[in-house]
Amino acid sequence: MMQAIAKTQAAPGFELIQADVPTPGPREVLIQVKATSICGTDVHIYKWDRWSQGRIKPPLIIGHEFVGEIVATGSQVRPGEPQVGDMVSAESHIVCGVCQQCKLGRAHICPNTKIIGVDTNGSYAEYIVIPVENAWKNPPGMPLPVAALQENFGNAVHTVATVDVRAKTVLLTGCGPAGLMAIAVARAFGAEIIVVTDVSPYRLKLARQLGADVAINVREEDLETVAGKAVRDKGFDVLIEMSGAPSALIQGLKLLKPGGAASLLGLMPGTLADFDLNNLVIMKGVTLYGIAGRRLWETWYQMRALLASGRVDLQPVITHEFPLSRWQEAVETMASGNSGKIVMYPGA
Repeated sequence: MMQAIAKTQAAPGFELIQADVPTPGPREVLIQVKATSICGTDVHIYKWDRWSQGRIKPPLIIGHEFVGEIVATGSQVRPGEPQVGDMVSAESHIVCGVCQQCKLGRAHICPNTKIIGVDTNGSYAEYIVIPVENAWKNPPGMPLPVAALQENFGNAVHTVATVDVRAKTVLLTGCGPAGLMAIAVARAFGAEIIVVTDVSPYRLKLARQLGADVAINVREEDLETVAGKAVRDKGFDVLIEMSGAPSALIQGLKLLKPGGAASLLGLMPGTLADFDLNNLVIMKGVTLYGIAGRRLWETWYQMRALLASGRVDLQPVITHEFPLSRWQEAVETMASGNSGKIVMYPGA
């Protein structure tokens, strides 16, 4: 038996449960979880918001960002694939491999995707099984907290890498953990000026530490005035939208130069009413990119290069660590906005 944190009923909250240690199937690996980090998706499931109610089917063990050691493999795991003793992280999107998108090299938008901790049992547990195809072998000595949050780091890398930020003025809206990591990536990729927005003083302080030139609290300062001054009233070449706030998207598009590009990761709470598509996008010749997950496996190799070269340091993003037994305190700290990335340790 093992300890795990699960959504046991269709209501707010999680529960600490005892569950059977899973058995790997023929093409699966059993992983002893060493560290697991909290994602905004997990907070949505904890709060049991509208999205969660339409997607999550309790009982379900939560969590999809983690690192662990492979302790058993299925009978059809081949030599050259991750093996017992390997320390691995995981791509959380389990794709079908046979649909048109997968065959075209666009598996990150596979319509048959199942997500670890959303559609299958997740990593807030002492053990987890995943397809061997989803296991990413880490280099020796990678710190456990950094290894655990690579899946989320991939969102940031994918979002920034989709647009050309080299020598460009960048407006980044939303300094949650993915937004904070995106600042570091944009700086590593050679952005000229990075202006960021949020409503959390805690996260704006972290944003400055990670390389933001200007950090604006939109509850206290006028975005257009302060941001305009930062780029000499010439507008922004690139918008990186990480917040999911409709007001941030609209303001960001207003501040984009004609011909600019916007890379959009933040999920909106619903449809946008009175969105001026004509003037914000079409007549300005703006290019919009919707970002889903990580490109498989291009983004993972980009992450490896950024971390191995030292061009991105994720340690400043990790602000809190808890034993898994203190999961409620950890999740509520994440929900408060007064944190960066939070890592939990099963068995601690």
